[in-house]
Amino acid sequence: MFDSLSDRLSGIFDGLKRRGSLKESDVLEAMREVRIALLEADVALPVVKDFIKEVKDKAVGQQVLKSVTPGQQVIKIVKDEMVAMLGAETEAINILGVPPTAILMVGLQGSGKTTTTAKIAKRLTEKDKKKVLMASLDVRRPAAQEQLKILGEQISVKTLPIIAGQMPVDIARRAMDAARLQGFDVVLLDTAGRLHVDQALMAEVVAVRDATQPIETLLVADSLTGQDAVNVAREFDSQVGITGVALTRMDGDGRGGAALSMRAVTGKPIKLAGTGETMDALEDFHPERVASRILGMGDVVSLVEKAAETIEKEDAEKMAKKMAKGEFDLDDLRTQLQQMSKMGGMKSILGMLPGMGKLKGAMGQGGVDDRMFKRQEAIICSMTPEERKKPRVINASRKKRIAAGSGMQVQDVNKLLKMHMQMAKMMKKMTKMGKGGRMPTMPGMGGMGGMPGMDGGLPPGFDKLLK
Repeated sequence: MFDSLSDRLSGIFDGLKRRGSLKESDVLEAMREVRIALLEADVALPVVKDFIKEVKDKAVGQQVLKSVTPGQQVIKIVKDEMVAMLGAETEAINILGVPPTAILMVGLQGSGKTTTTAKIAKRLTEKDKKKVLMASLDVRRPAAQEQLKILGEQISVKTLPIIAGQMPVDIARRAMDAARLQGFDVVLLDTAGRLHVDQALMAEVVAVRDATQPIETLLVADSLTGQDAVNVAREFDSQVGITGVALTRMDGDGRGGAALSMRAVTGKPIKLAGTGETMDALEDFHPERVASRILGMGDVVSLVEKAAETIEKEDAEKMAKKMAKGEFDLDDLRTQLQQMSKMGGMKSILGMLPGMGKLKGAMGQGGVDDRMFKRQEAIICSMTPEERKKPRVINASRKKRIAAGSGMQVQDVNKLLKMHMQMAKMMKKMTKMGKGGRMPTMPGMGGMGGMPGMDGGLPPGFDKLLK
């Protein structure tokens, strides 16, 4: 998400930073380019107009144009206004109240309501230690209630037993009664959707809302639908009254206009962002961090948080001890590949590192992607324990066997072994650089010195990030 917008804005701001001084005409020209970039990203026109006006008013003053680094000043103003447009403060889901508190999930059919309901339930159960009950009120879509039941079994969260023929309001009341009797803290009510907004849908949702008095009414919107998502949000807010938004498919290749418009149009905060299909792929929406990513400034805080959540402490300590001795075998490389996959893949990691946006594009052009890492992991898994511990024993006949076992070519095995050798050498160098026997590490990458799949070890300038 935001890749095309981020690339456009980075190009515009690179031009500003290269100039030692700025004239008012330079800023106005840059703002015209920013306006076009935002409109192409499907941001709502009124939102773009207000945004550009605020930036212009603050960026063309003498204090900015006469400063030592006017380009940087303009970029800071753009970032501050973008944060304000996205909502300024991070707002979490509200679960405070006398248990059981109800959270009503609303939205159109196909927006990801049921999956998002399960993701929130898992999050509340594991992070907030709440006892959660899920109930599907969707009696129209075939197997909708069974879908929620299956997801509940996968994440070990209770779902309300299904009674055929019961209507949505009756199901909602039964869910609240069951939660009171069985001591549940939170009840998640997954309502039915439609292909488009209609009065029958709104009447049903309003009836459920009135019967349960939810503490939160979350609109689940597909961020890839652009302005349609914003229009849907406006309709639901005016007729039902939403308290927040959960944007799904934030990991997609969409232009991002829905995310940038939603808060400004509805006045309601974006609380959650779905970043993948797995049940763990749900994040709090941090306006400042999202603005930093869009402007190519990275998001190291989120990277560290994600690393802390996905990496086992024991594995990290074991890896650190080995690397402190300058040891790095193919089992260690496989662990690194698995860790990157858990953290969303290489592109996700690079997107959170300052100044790495262009490297993502270079990776794509060079055929370096997360699928390649999966293939490399398959090669390692085709080796014997001895071969993984001592790669030097891998001769020509072994390479043929490993290639056949992984469905790859011998040259692919050779590339992997060469890459491992380069990384092992880098480990030894970095061990000598580290203080007190501990080497500097990148969050979540266990001190990995090179980028898997990129011949020649580190990309230009990347080593500075590791020092």
